[in-house]
Amino acid sequence: MKKTFTFLITSNRKGETKSFTVSSSVLKLGFIVFMAVVVLVSAMMIDYVGLLLQAAENKRLKVQNTVLKKQFEVVEKNVKNLENSLERVKSFSQKLKLITDIDSKDRNLELDLGRKSNEELADVHQELADNADFKEPKEPSTTYLLGTRPQDYKSGELLRLDLNNYKTLSIRVRKDLKDTKLQELGVLDLYNKLAKENSLIRATPTIKPTKGWYTAKFGYRNDPFSGKPVMHQGVEIAAPEGTPVVAPADGVISYIGYDNNEGKVLTIDHGYGLKTNYSHNSQIFVEIGQKVTRNEMIAAVGSTGRSTSPHLYYEVRVHGVPVDPINYILEE
Repeated sequence: MKKTFTFLITSNRKGETKSFTVSSSVLKLGFIVFMAVVVLVSAMMIDYVGLLLQAAENKRLKVQNTVLKKQFEVVEKNVKNLENSLERVKSFSQKLKLITDIDSKDRNLELDLGRKSNEELADVHQELADNADFKEPKEPSTTYLLGTRPQDYKSGELLRLDLNNYKTLSIRVRKDLKDTKLQELGVLDLYNKLAKENSLIRATPTIKPTKGWYTAKFGYRNDPFSGKPVMHQGVEIAAPEGTPVVAPADGVISYIGYDNNEGKVLTIDHGYGLKTNYSHNSQIFVEIGQKVTRNEMIAAVGSTGRSTSPHLYYEVRVHGVPVDPINYILEE
C-alpha cells in the first residue's frame, strides 16, 4: 500500500473544512521540481549578474581603448611629421653638399677657397646642374595603428589592440631617431664647411625670388599659345601683379631690357659662371652695373611681353646652360 499524506484546510467559519490527499511519490516529485526551479532561477541570477559585470568591464575597456587610439594617433602623426622633416633635411643636406662640393672624393672638408680659381669654383655649380637625383620629399605611407574600431564585439569578446602595428611603429621611431643622429652629424659637417665658403654660398641662388606658386616647372611642356611641346628652360611662379621680386643671391646687374616674348627682363651675374634671368616684370628697380645682395628687391611681378597672367619667369644658367632652379632653392 502506497504511503499518502492528507492535508486539512480549515477556515474561521464553523464547519468549513477541506482535505486533500497526496501520495508520497507526488510530494517528492513536487519537491524535486521546486528545487530545480530554485536552482534554475539562481543560475539565471548569477549569469545576469555576470553579464552586468562583463558589460561594465567592456564599457571600461571601450573607454580605455578609445583613449589609447587617440594617443596612438597622436604618436603616429608625430612620427609622420618626424619622417617628413627628415626627408626635407636629407634633401636640404644633399643640395648643400653638392653646392659646397662636400662629397667630392678628391677634396676634404678643409677646402681653402682662397687657393681656388673662379673656374674651379664654377665646377661646383656645374656638378649641381648635371645632378638629376633630387626628389621631392614623399609623404610616408599611412600605417594604421588599429586594424578595427577601438571597440567591437564578436562572440562576446572584446577585440584588442593590434600589437604588431605597435611594434612596427616602435621600429619606425627607433629608425627615425638613428637617422636624426646621422643627419645631425651631417649638418655639423656642412656648418663647418659653409663657414669656410661664405663667398660661394652668398653667390648661390638658394632662395625663391618671389612669393607665389609654381605653375610651370623646368623641362618639356606644351606651349600655352601653340600647344606644341617645347623645352621650358626655367620655372614660372604665379603671383599678384606688383609682388616684390628679390635677388636670390649676391651679384651684379648685367642686363636690363625689353623682349616681345619675355617683356621687361633683367639678368644678375653672380660670378663662378652663374647667372639668373627674370622675365615679365611690371617694374625694374635696379640699374646695369649695380651690386645687389640676397633678398634685395630688384623688380615687381607683372605680365609684360607674351604672357597670359601675372607671373615671374625665372631661369638659372651655369656657363650659359639652363639648369633647374629648384635644385638650388634651399628655402621657399
